[in-house]
Amino acid sequence: MESLALPLQVLAGVALAACAGLRAFVPLFVAGLAARFEVAQFVLGDHFLPNSGFAWIGSTPALIVFGTAVVVELLADKIPVVDHLLDVLQTFVRPAAGLLVMAVSLEGLSPMTAAIVGLLIGAPVAAGVHAAKSKIRLASTIGTAGLASPFLSVFEDLLSLVGSVLAVVATLVAVLLIVFGIVLTWRLFQGFRRRVVAIRQEYSERP
Repeated sequence: MESLALPLQVLAGVALAACAGLRAFVPLFVAGLAARFEVAQFVLGDHFLPNSGFAWIGSTPALIVFGTAVVVELLADKIPVVDHLLDVLQTFVRPAAGLLVMAVSLEGLSPMTAAIVGLLIGAPVAAGVHAAKSKIRLASTIGTAGLASPFLSVFEDLLSLVGSVLAVVATLVAVLLIVFGIVLTWRLFQGFRRRVVAIRQEYSERP
């Protein structure tokens, strides 16, 4: 059991960081709640304990801030134009959130080492997911005149929430969900890109 502790912590951190690439504050809020109540894995029974240097994530003030930020982020992402502005602003926020949730998950390391791992792994994972999400949303806006954006936004909400919860209570399932999400995201992007190409060709052929 002990030999699996650190690998599970790393996987949980990666899963949470990937979710942070979709919604910066959802995984932070979930991780804070899990740390506060020491939520345990369904299968292996390991408790989600925050790294000692980031134990504040489960404090009442932190949970209030994260909870409020979750509501604001989810609502803002449903408003046309504002959602794209939000993506621009979140270019720095989401990698920072990825760094933090990764560091929080690494209870078995020193705070400094956990922060470095978060910087090297968590931040890039969140940034990569954020970049892919932004491209898909832009392609969907062009390809569907923005009609698909609210549906994509709700899907991203659910994926981030479910993925964050599973990262804490069933890490291996969360990893599988993220792989599924990556495959589905790629297929959506390909479909929207074909639609954009078709629209451009249609306009270029007009007299």
